[in-house]
Amino acid sequence: MFKNQPKGLIPAALSNMGERFGYYIMNAVLVLFLCSKFGLNEETSALIYSFFYAGIYVLSLVGGLIADKTQNYKSTIIWGLVIMTVGYIVLSIPIFATNENHTALLTLTCAALFFIAFGNGLFKGNLQAIVGQLYDNPRYASQRDSGFQIFYVFINIGGVIAPFVAPLLRSWWLDQNGLIYNASLPALCHEYLSLTDSMNQQNLNNLYALITQVGGNAAGNIQEFCTTYLNVFNTGIHYSFIASVCAMLISLSIFYFTKNGLPSPAKKAKGEVQQYTPEEKARMAKEIKQRMAALFAVLGIAIFFWFSFHQNGTSLSLFARDFVKTDSIQPEIWQALNPFYVIVLTPVVMWLFSMLSRRGKEISTPRKIAIGMGLAGLAYVFLAIFSGIKGYPSAEEFKALPAAVSAGMKTGPWVLFVLYFFLTVAELFISPLGLSFVSKVAPQHMQGLCQGLWLGATACGNLLLWIGPLIYNACPIWVAWTVFLSVCLVSMGVMFGMVSWLERVTK
Repeated sequence: MFKNQPKGLIPAALSNMGERFGYYIMNAVLVLFLCSKFGLNEETSALIYSFFYAGIYVLSLVGGLIADKTQNYKSTIIWGLVIMTVGYIVLSIPIFATNENHTALLTLTCAALFFIAFGNGLFKGNLQAIVGQLYDNPRYASQRDSGFQIFYVFINIGGVIAPFVAPLLRSWWLDQNGLIYNASLPALCHEYLSLTDSMNQQNLNNLYALITQVGGNAAGNIQEFCTTYLNVFNTGIHYSFIASVCAMLISLSIFYFTKNGLPSPAKKAKGEVQQYTPEEKARMAKEIKQRMAALFAVLGIAIFFWFSFHQNGTSLSLFARDFVKTDSIQPEIWQALNPFYVIVLTPVVMWLFSMLSRRGKEISTPRKIAIGMGLAGLAYVFLAIFSGIKGYPSAEEFKALPAAVSAGMKTGPWVLFVLYFFLTVAELFISPLGLSFVSKVAPQHMQGLCQGLWLGATACGNLLLWIGPLIYNACPIWVAWTVFLSVCLVSMGVMFGMVSWLERVTK
């Protein structure tokens, strides 16, 4: 797996792994945290999540432009890690949200998210550009796809551990205060504090039942209990962001002490001057135009993949909370399935591609991306059929049912295992190979910009993430999964239609 790989790959991958570990701690809980912290509805929380997630990738374009302009990729990466650390420090401060400070505290939280997004923009694409530069050496050129797959595995080592951190710290802090975790209770507590006597009777009955279940006294002061539970519940999450700060510092240290062994994309030797004839200039301009056209074609497909795939942080996370039995495993933890599968399945996928190559049946990178869109569609075929057979209504209708009725309708965790298996295999055909494709077609003097464009396409997909929770709450949930299925199938068809052209351009 590591044979014939350049020496700089592992230090770069370790730097990225630390940053991703800190990031995925926060990302795993963000939508549900905004709901439990501020009492926001799921659509509003998903909208903030969408803009934040899109901001990460839009600002990667800015980060790429800064690095290309200054020709100082390594300093840009270091500043990105420092700025992200500041954002996580702000998030780690446990301040209880009240009516008086609600707006100011939400604004501060969004400002912290902006720092994380901007720092990520300075860091992410530029580190990927450096990794791509490692394979411009003819000695390693044939290992480019496998190198990015290894790089992707390291990202997911951090991702498989991170989703456990916040839920475990939250449960520990609840236990220290004589309470038990319950996913449905924060929303009911917020509803009671805002409505009190006018609260829906069924929801009030559910609140009383859950108070007793988590160790409270339903006959006591309900307002005081709700305030205490929300404070303790969210303080435990704030403490988990301290782990994100530590991860940023580790990542910063690794990169700082190994940066001299990494290349600087597009950096030319001092005084180097290259003369070209008019014919050579015209030929180069035509080649750059073709390469950029191919890049933008693949970016268009990537938008729709990330729109479907990143539902793991919005509608799929809500599905795990609402429709899956989470008595022993909290809903955020299920996000660890995706990086776990990445780590387990990457060697298998690499072996498959290698075996086909040895037999003279190598699959081109564009064709792999098209196949990946079809595999993502299979995940939503499964979930749509399953939800239809179970007769699941919209999430709003489901949560309004008596607690005993909704509990009896919930499914087992096996559904998430199947779902994330298909989504992860699709991801392995698209995400690391997309990075490889970009590094392959990008002109040498535009490496940072082009990696930023790939991440910018991801941003466009992320801007649409709020649509998932909107459909999820308004319609029978199979409708939401069918929408994502349709997006995947159309994208697959378009990509297959462009494969021959893309293969010619990337030869």
